[in-house]
Amino acid sequence: MMKWRHAAPWRQSSTARLCVARILHHLIVLTPKDPMAIERSNLLSMLKLSTKVLIQSSLSLGRTLDSEYPPLQQFFIVLEHCLKHGLKAKKSFISHKSIWGPLELVEKLCPESVNITTSARDLPGIKTGLGRGRAWLHLALMQKTVADYMKALLERKDLLSEFYNPGAFMMEEEGAIMGGLLVGLNVIDANLCIKGEDLDSQVEVIDFSLYLKDPTNNETHKDDSKMTAILDQKHYVEELNRHLSGTVTDLQAKMDSLEKTNSKLVEELTAATDRINSLQEEQEQLRNENEAILQLSQKKEEAALQDSQVELETYKQTRQGLDEMYNVVWTQYKEEKRIRQELEHELELQVGLKQEMEVAVKLLEKDIHEKQDTLATLRLQLDQVKTLNLQMFHKSQDTKQQAEKKQAEAVQLEQKINEMEKAMAELEQRLQNSKREHRQTDHSDKDMKVELEGKIDALQKQLTDLDTLRMGLENELCSERENRQSLQQTLRRQQDSSNELYTQLQQLQGLQMELQELKHEKKQLQQKCEQQEQTLQEMGLHLSQSKLKMEDFKEVNKALKGHAWLKDDEATQCKQCQKEFSISRRKHHCRNCGDIYCNNCSSNELALPSYPRPVRVCDVCHALLLQRSSSTVS
Repeated sequence: MMKWRHAAPWRQSSTARLCVARILHHLIVLTPKDPMAIERSNLLSMLKLSTKVLIQSSLSLGRTLDSEYPPLQQFFIVLEHCLKHGLKAKKSFISHKSIWGPLELVEKLCPESVNITTSARDLPGIKTGLGRGRAWLHLALMQKTVADYMKALLERKDLLSEFYNPGAFMMEEEGAIMGGLLVGLNVIDANLCIKGEDLDSQVEVIDFSLYLKDPTNNETHKDDSKMTAILDQKHYVEELNRHLSGTVTDLQAKMDSLEKTNSKLVEELTAATDRINSLQEEQEQLRNENEAILQLSQKKEEAALQDSQVELETYKQTRQGLDEMYNVVWTQYKEEKRIRQELEHELELQVGLKQEMEVAVKLLEKDIHEKQDTLATLRLQLDQVKTLNLQMFHKSQDTKQQAEKKQAEAVQLEQKINEMEKAMAELEQRLQNSKREHRQTDHSDKDMKVELEGKIDALQKQLTDLDTLRMGLENELCSERENRQSLQQTLRRQQDSSNELYTQLQQLQGLQMELQELKHEKKQLQQKCEQQEQTLQEMGLHLSQSKLKMEDFKEVNKALKGHAWLKDDEATQCKQCQKEFSISRRKHHCRNCGDIYCNNCSSNELALPSYPRPVRVCDVCHALLLQRSSSTVS
């Protein structure tokens, strides 16, 4: 996988040889159990060495790095080996591993990396995916975003599984460690030229001579201190510029948001006033409609009352006619009872004439059979009348007074019918007795036969008269049924009219409720208008306060621009506590304001944008920065 080049470092001192032995001890394992794990550990150790040497050398030089700088070249080679480890081979005759596939995923995960990917994809001199991946790494290093993009890529293991095998460097814990190591590269300033280089055919050989140094050949510490001071001043200036640009952008955003809120509030006020006017117009229209509806409802009520009075008069008249009909029927039933009693007396007189009733009895038997049939039909009709009376009883419950009287009359009719049935049963018994007596007697008289025939004819005439009376009664019952149906229809009409009036009353109540709701909405809108006016006043106060804060920030920025990085020779005492510096009380620069303080007055540490790690800050700057961060969060 890797080609190792061993050259002049073996001619150096014994310390260099010890370093080489340690590296070989890390890279070579005598009893390998998992070759993928060994390769991952070797690559991780090489990446640590390359990044450490690159950062240290760039800080010692204090300048921007070119593409020909050897530590930078070696760093790209080691990073490329890490990205190539465990790549899946393409399904073709010539399988060639390329890191461009996983690096191209960053475009989907981080939208701000679109420019890098498009420029790497469209470079004219590059033809292979490996060359595009190398160009992408060069561009990301120049923008100081390698660590961010790698972290975003390492968090999506599900996407990386399409390009890497399970035991690859990017799929295990070593990949996460690599993301943390790459954060330190944000300190480096690189200026790389990609167009002129042949990125497709570069040699992938790691040179260990860069990492083998003799500790006896140390450089002077004065140059290092000067370079660190220069770098600190550079970072201080960058920090000031970032602070000023951040405050200006925040204030501009606040001003824009305040202007937008003011315009929105003015629009809402105009809309609310228009809505209030429209609601007032609708309220007046509803009042007029309510008055018209009330007038119509009053007219309808008066007409309904007049109709109900007329219907009541007609109902009383029909009731009187029904009472008269019932009286007529009652008299007819009394006459029938009287006639039947007379017949019973005549039959009692004829009992003595036993001998002469043989022929008359035969005739009477025929007549009796006919009468029995007629009685059966009468009974059926009486049952029908009973059922009809029951139905009329159920229907007449709605009309209270009529129902009570008609129930009483129906009960009387049933009693009369029962009496008639009893009388007929007595007649049948007497006839049976007469048959028995007829069997006993043998003699008969012809004269009595003639008389009996005349009497029988009279009885038949009486029976026909009774049939005619029954037919008249049935007709009267039918007319009564029709009258009841008409009365029920009138009652239904009255109920429908009452229901309509009730619905109209409910509509009126609903209109009243809508009026109350409109009044309530009007009050709410008035309250909203008052609240909006209050908010406008408060926004005006906020605007005035923000303008004052802008002026304060401008003054603070002017004061900050006047600060400079103090030299060690210019300060003899602490700026805050005014204590003189000595061997025990040493000098310390504040990385924010550039002044010199003692250890007690500058013991705080905060993360600044220009520094990758938290740096020393004085107490005053610490308080100011915390206040600004809290204000930006709120």
